[in-house]
Amino acid sequence: MKKVIAEFIGTLWLVLGGCGSAVIAAAYPELGIGFVGVALAFGLTVVTMAYAIGHISGCHLNPAVSIGLAIAGRFDKKELFPYIIAQLLGAIAGAALLYLIVSGKPGFEIGGFAANGFGEHSPDGYSMLSAFIAELVLTFIFLFIILGATHSKAPKGMAGLAIGLGLTLIHLVSIPVTNTSVNPARSTSQALFAEGSWAMPQLWLFWAAPILGAILAGFVYSTLSPEEK
Repeated sequence: MKKVIAEFIGTLWLVLGGCGSAVIAAAYPELGIGFVGVALAFGLTVVTMAYAIGHISGCHLNPAVSIGLAIAGRFDKKELFPYIIAQLLGAIAGAALLYLIVSGKPGFEIGGFAANGFGEHSPDGYSMLSAFIAELVLTFIFLFIILGATHSKAPKGMAGLAIGLGLTLIHLVSIPVTNTSVNPARSTSQALFAEGSWAMPQLWLFWAAPILGAILAGFVYSTLSPEEK
């Protein structure tokens, strides 16, 4: 139970901190943080939670991460379902809190609510194929970083920083393409609150591509550098 509570809180923070920075602060008149600030905010949510709950749950915060770790033999497959449910509920709770905050501003328009999309709903108009490739490849790299940084032979105490910086770089690359997912829970939570009816029909891509990328990374990294039994 402690593990799933930790995952719930951690994923809530990822959505509130990361998506919150995009919705509230990215385009704030004259002082907005822009793409760089949003990318850094997502990375910081992971860094802070890595040290807060890493020793409790492993700080996955992401169904794709849990699946990739399970494929690599680093996570008990029996725990996958409760972790994913906790991550989804935490993400939705974070999005709900964000919605409550921003709806308190007179005249505020929810708009896309930092939801992920492709085609006309991509920030820069990238196609479905481009979005799928970006999400698959970048999730593969994200899991590759996680598996390396948390390996028994890796330098101790630095995993959270490496993973958080990795996520920051991923956002710097892909915010213009899809608004950056690499996390099905984060995508689901924002799609539920986005204005209009476009986000939910596009959500499949932000489950399929990250999970496929994570599975591939799990197989590849465990082949390159298996953990000693």
